[in-house]
Amino acid sequence: MCLCVSVCAFQDGMGNLRITEKGLRLEGDSEFLQPLYAKEIQSRPGNALYFKSARNVTVNILNDQTKVLTQLITGPKAVEAYGKKFEVKTVSGKLLFSADDNEVVVGAERLRVLGAEGTVFPKSIETPNVRAEPFKELRLESPTRSLVMEAPRGVEINAEAGNMEATCRTELRLESKDGEIQLDAAKIKLPRLPRGSYSPTGTRQKVFEICVCSNGRLFLSQAGSGSTCQINTSVCL
Repeated sequence: MCLCVSVCAFQDGMGNLRITEKGLRLEGDSEFLQPLYAKEIQSRPGNALYFKSARNVTVNILNDQTKVLTQLITGPKAVEAYGKKFEVKTVSGKLLFSADDNEVVVGAERLRVLGAEGTVFPKSIETPNVRAEPFKELRLESPTRSLVMEAPRGVEINAEAGNMEATCRTELRLESKDGEIQLDAAKIKLPRLPRGSYSPTGTRQKVFEICVCSNGRLFLSQAGSGSTCQINTSVCL
């Protein structure tokens, strides 16, 4: 009689462990003292699935030779993932972020860096477009070194609803090896240009022309019937 009761009691499981057609079902909290091997672990419909550990939770993906292919470790100080490639996707399958040995890809529509110091790139950066948020300023700054922008088919700098400013401590250089440099604006101002010598004879005009020294320096010369640009030793030295 007792043997029959024992067999009947264990037909559906033991305590909180139930045997069903789909596998094993655990009711309440469960503790495993040894590794757990399962094809699938899922919670009851409508309930969350929790993994709790006093130290960390480690998930390993093994091959047929029990070699670890992918590993995820969640600990008290960090979350670490080991594998050949790491990907983050949306519910619809769109790639948001991926990383491997060769490159890191950000697939989101917009990448925002909220740090007060901005973004630091120790090496070069390649991008088809750099722009600020709406109603925000865009600053490209190199406080201690030079700022270089290069492109095989040209560099375009455009400010549609504001001013554009380029400042430096020593030299600002615009160079075109095979083409030309165009300054297209309603007004082009070159303040504080030095004035070259002029002849005091005749009527003194307030119209000047821009002259270039052999070393590249600019100066103003009083305009006349012909070109009055002459090398001025006081300016061009």
